[in-house]
Amino acid sequence: MFYIYLIASAVLTLVSNIFFKVFPYSYSWWLIPVMLIGFFFGLVLIHAAVLFVSIQPVKAQGIPTKVSSYYRALINATVSLLVKLLRISVHTTGEDKVPEDSRFLLVCNHLDNIDPAVILHTFPNSELAFIGKKEIYTKMPFVAKAMHTLNSLPIDRENDREAAKTIINATKFIKEDKVSIAIFPEGYASKTQQLLPMRNGAFKIAVKAGVPIVICTVLGTPQTVKHLFVKHSDIYFDVLEVIPAQKVKEMDTVHIGEYVTRVMQENLEKRRKEHPEYDVSVS
Repeated sequence: MFYIYLIASAVLTLVSNIFFKVFPYSYSWWLIPVMLIGFFFGLVLIHAAVLFVSIQPVKAQGIPTKVSSYYRALINATVSLLVKLLRISVHTTGEDKVPEDSRFLLVCNHLDNIDPAVILHTFPNSELAFIGKKEIYTKMPFVAKAMHTLNSLPIDRENDREAAKTIINATKFIKEDKVSIAIFPEGYASKTQQLLPMRNGAFKIAVKAGVPIVICTVLGTPQTVKHLFVKHSDIYFDVLEVIPAQKVKEMDTVHIGEYVTRVMQENLEKRRKEHPEYDVSVS
């Protein structure tokens, strides 16, 4: 959307000159960048207004029942625009490993609240829904409404019975071919940025739904938040491996958790060696 709005701003600037003759004089050259910037941020504000008006009526209650291509396209466009506006570069590897002909469970380590946006930016066409902490739905109502439109589900991490209901609903969504599911199996964002123990119940979604598990890692999101509007930031998102559905069925959730932990840990250590600025153990 960033480049679309940039091109649209240039077109609007040229059209304005046709109707209002704003560039006929030698001293009016400075109007060109001013109008370009003005039109661009005007379009961004219109986009924000459309997002707000569209999301506001949504009630983030109960189990999502509809799959909305409009909301998904709007949120994907918003995420793409924000990534550019905030001067973030997401460096992705292995995205070609993700299944295109079946639903899947995507699991990733969790460092910051913007991690889901990174995943959406990386997989805009994968129809992903998230399982997010219930606190989002009480403390961040606008974000909760946006998540609800993507068929995302809240989870009560401190109530095993309620958490089990969320797992069942997520499994049902996959079986009904509504969405693929993305989850952070650590349960919490790591304050130390080191990998936390896995909550193995999350893997029941893949076991019960009979789908592959896509293992990913993210690095750099906490530092990116600190750099917003100050300097360019880099995020590293890696798709490491896909555990086939048949292999998932042959494993129990404890062994899946151990395997996922090992794969994630090895890649995070490798990435931190390549980018020591993200190694909090030496800071």
